[in-house]
Amino acid sequence: MRSATRLLALVLAFMLQPFALQAQPVEIRITKQPGLLYLPMILMETGKLVEKHAVAQGLGEVRTNWVTFNSGGAATDALLSGNVDFVTSGASNLLLLWDRTKGGVKGVAACGGMPMYLLTRNPAVKTLADFTTKDRIAVPTIKVSSQATILQMAAEQQFGAGQAGKLDAITLQLGHPDATLSLLSPSSEVNSHFSLPPYQNIALKDPAVHKVLSSVDVFGGPVNNAIVFATAKFHDANPKVIAAVMAALADAMEMIKTEPRKAIDIYLTQVKEKVTAEELVAMLKEPGAVFDVAPVGMTKFATFMAKAGTLKTTPASWKDFFFAEAHALNGN
Repeated sequence: MRSATRLLALVLAFMLQPFALQAQPVEIRITKQPGLLYLPMILMETGKLVEKHAVAQGLGEVRTNWVTFNSGGAATDALLSGNVDFVTSGASNLLLLWDRTKGGVKGVAACGGMPMYLLTRNPAVKTLADFTTKDRIAVPTIKVSSQATILQMAAEQQFGAGQAGKLDAITLQLGHPDATLSLLSPSSEVNSHFSLPPYQNIALKDPAVHKVLSSVDVFGGPVNNAIVFATAKFHDANPKVIAAVMAALADAMEMIKTEPRKAIDIYLTQVKEKVTAEELVAMLKEPGAVFDVAPVGMTKFATFMAKAGTLKTTPASWKDFFFAEAHALNGN
């Protein structure tokens, strides 16, 4: 309740701000989160790709400040309070802000999509029906993160219509690195984790941990579980910055597709995860992995969230909650 009240206060404060155009920023502030899913952001940061395209757009020299958050909830708070310009987080967080700000926040482009596994160390849990009140499932942000939303989708598939929130009571908020440590610790109350690469792959090396389900099974295919989004106010005031960020994203995606090993080698210079380059390259090629600026699976996300009552407004198309620059992309 406290987090929901805080979010509402931030939304109201955001909506009451004057919509005067801003001068082109000297500093561009972008968020990212831990995990292989955010590989494009790491490539953009290390390669100074935003700075490169900012110059091409005639903006001159700009400085990009990269801010790491362990959950989308904290990142969206920072966006609404004006402390960052671009957030990279789940589609569910984008939809929630688009709805609550009445279109004051929209998507810029997709960052990436990878299969996410629900893991547990409870040997009795084979399906969602086997979870009990004694279990605890870690998600990045309760109820509204991509993992929490997909868990609700899976619950409705397992238990029937109207049962999307059946497992909400046993979820708790924990960033992926800490959730992985907890999952691997027999003394921790957190015995399950809706994870993402490479954390789920690291956890599965422990014979006590097994997979309950994959997001690909729930969705019936790939979905972008990381989206770059911004406020309409910033977008309207800074079209050249938007263009520079989209071009930088496209460059990063191209490297992942054509030079995956080079992209992974760069990734490993920035993280401390105990996983080999070969393992990471294999994760990029796993069925359900997609690295493209075109957003995939957005309509399914929106339809489910509206049906569940999380959204008050049902978008007619994914284009309703993305800026016009993305509309020519092959999204769905």
